[in-house]
Amino acid sequence: MGASHPPAIAMTFPTADTLWADVLGVRQQQPLVHNITNFVVMNYNANALLALGAAPVMAHAREEVRDMAGIAQALVLNIGTLAPDWVDAMGMALDTALGRGIPVVLDPVGAGATPYRNQTIATLLAIGSPTVLRGNGSEILSVAGVEAATRGVDSSAASDDAVAAAHALAARLNAVVCVSGATDHVVAPDGRHLRLSNGHPWMTRVTGVGCAASALIGAFCAAQPDAFHATAAAMAYLGVVGEVAAQQVEAAGGGVGQLQVALLDGLQLLDAATFHARLRLAHG
Repeated sequence: MGASHPPAIAMTFPTADTLWADVLGVRQQQPLVHNITNFVVMNYNANALLALGAAPVMAHAREEVRDMAGIAQALVLNIGTLAPDWVDAMGMALDTALGRGIPVVLDPVGAGATPYRNQTIATLLAIGSPTVLRGNGSEILSVAGVEAATRGVDSSAASDDAVAAAHALAARLNAVVCVSGATDHVVAPDGRHLRLSNGHPWMTRVTGVGCAASALIGAFCAAQPDAFHATAAAMAYLGVVGEVAAQQVEAAGGGVGQLQVALLDGLQLLDAATFHARLRLAHG
């Protein structure tokens, strides 16, 4: 299974300073991110990308996906709501993106829940490996071939449980693998491994936050050539934003409905001082 990714960049680990530089890079470059994503999260993910400073396009018609992937700086594929035409469109866009050498993020939503989802993932991976594969613990275990129970599209496995599977997948696909959860794990095919411990439990109660993470990774990969650094930056930024937003909303007596708006505000307005003060990053 081949991949058209650029050669691995020297083995370095990001710091708070370099991660913040990646945030500024996205804001300055405003990359066009082509998303073929699910009905449930389409609007929220587009707004998350806009708040970050990127330019989203949500296009899934087979008649135009090759053209759209031909002008985008990154492609994000999300299998949350499936239909045959959408699967075909994903394959066409993936083939175009790989041919151009632009980064591709695959979010295997609900992997393991149904045979159709598993077949869709296999179909896409047969075309070529993504640059980044991001999912929750159950999804990563399933894609790796480890039997894992799921609850629809929700994880029944902790992110820590899928670290070994993530390393195996990263090596097999020659891709960065991100396992999201209470602790986010970012694993590179060259063995690099970071743990990010920001975030808030309320983030799991807002539909689309996990999918937004994949969309944001696409934007960061468009601006930062090292996909490991880019993935770490996206997850670190979203984690700190979510943590700050949830604590502010909770302190004001609000709930998860207000958190949706606060997350978007935070993606736009988070400053460097807060990011540096809050970031909890460790080598795996």
